[in-house]
Amino acid sequence: MTIKFESYLQSHANFNESDLKRISSLAEPRVLHRNDFLLMEGEICRHKTFIVKGMLRVFGTRTDGSEHILLFSPEHTWTLDAESYDKQIPSRCNIAAVEESEVLMWTKSDFDKLLAEIPLLKSLSEQLISRAIHNSRQRLLSALGATPEEKYNDFIRDSPALMKRLPLRMIAAYLGISLKTLTRIRHAQLHR
Repeated sequence: MTIKFESYLQSHANFNESDLKRISSLAEPRVLHRNDFLLMEGEICRHKTFIVKGMLRVFGTRTDGSEHILLFSPEHTWTLDAESYDKQIPSRCNIAAVEESEVLMWTKSDFDKLLAEIPLLKSLSEQLISRAIHNSRQRLLSALGATPEEKYNDFIRDSPALMKRLPLRMIAAYLGISLKTLTRIRHAQLHR
């Protein structure tokens, strides 16, 4: 697991071997089966998590039991509930495996220590945070102003690989539309 992670780090910055080993040595590996929870609403997010293989989703649950999915985290991405992690307060969302997944996890204290010790990791972390903020803003603008068809087309354009890996109900929950609406949109596009 750590070899794939170290390759990921090297593809983003020129880490030396000792820094790679130091970062990896503090990681806790974990395997999640489909639908296993990494974090449940009400728990405190105590880990920063890198997905080596598989995919996780960050989601909230409505009172009727349906989900609103905030984010999909496929392999070679990071995930956490940033507010819960940063403030060490109970999470308002869940993180669970969409499919069998292998992850590496760092406690907040260990990751903070690594950020202080390894400037290249701090720089990479800041770049990833900046990108996440940009993506969140784009997603919010789409959620507020795009039609269901535009949301679906944006998803296909931006995440074509995820289309084959996700059930339609999860795509609908991510787009904020009903499964019936998503099915209608897909049907209409097939007949164009």
